[in-house]
Amino acid sequence: MSALQQLRTMTTIVADTGDLAAIERLKPIDATTNPSLITKALIHPDNQAMLADTMSQYQGDVDATIDALTIQIGCDILGLIEGRVSTEVDARLSYDTQATIDKALEFMDAYAKAGVDPKRVLIKMAATWQGIEAARYLETQDIHCNLTLLFGQHQAVACADAGVTLISPFVGRILDWQKRQQNRQNVPAADDMGVQSVKLIYQYYKQHGYKTQVMGASFRSTEQILALAGCDLLTIAPNLIDELAAMDISVTRQLSPTMSMDMDSMTRVSLTAEEFSQVYQQDTVTQDLLPKGIDGFISARDELAQTLAAMHN
Repeated sequence: MSALQQLRTMTTIVADTGDLAAIERLKPIDATTNPSLITKALIHPDNQAMLADTMSQYQGDVDATIDALTIQIGCDILGLIEGRVSTEVDARLSYDTQATIDKALEFMDAYAKAGVDPKRVLIKMAATWQGIEAARYLETQDIHCNLTLLFGQHQAVACADAGVTLISPFVGRILDWQKRQQNRQNVPAADDMGVQSVKLIYQYYKQHGYKTQVMGASFRSTEQILALAGCDLLTIAPNLIDELAAMDISVTRQLSPTMSMDMDSMTRVSLTAEEFSQVYQQDTVTQDLLPKGIDGFISARDELAQTLAAMHN
């Protein structure tokens, strides 16, 4: 068996792309997108007619058009996979709990009108305190959430406490940060702060019986992926999935609930908004990467908005 086939026996593999052709070829269980991936997919020359048609339908309203296109891509992806798709709320709402809830309800309503089973949709938002609180409410309404741009243990703790369905810790972005800070070109998995962060979160969740699933994301190499073999889910870009499919090596499980139980016990904690903020102020990784991640997603949406506005004019 290839490394990918072995990995699939331990972990749910998710395709990290909005490229429908790649999803159809790779046949993942689930798929996840973000504003950058949606923008990349939509501004492809093949999609220009669809963009123009949707823009015309919404009479030049760029935000309504982007939301409609996001739902359309979600529905198209669901037609190609058996599992769930993650659909991300506008990153500009990351610090507004009520606006995030309202947009999530709007998305779920649009999916319902398209005949999609709500269980097949994960609403995705940044793991700010406000985003986590929005997810806390949405989960009580049976709307399942994927909390993204997660870089710190305090974010993971708050997500589990809120009963979030899924979290996406960003392994690769933490490694990028580590390389910059330590001025290193190469960091082995044993020293990789991104890999170690996911292992710690996974251990904490399993030891305390949380139902929140851990989905490692934002990978830079197959080494990082294989270091997390056994994680609940891993969302992987198509090029890395192809690399894993071509690898003829033995894959060893690195994470399992039973392994976590055998490790040193971790204290269960619950954070107030003030405590969350205090930990955030001391966490230089999250302080640096969370705002940058949100800004990056806003920029991607802005790029798509400019493309649509140019079409309308």
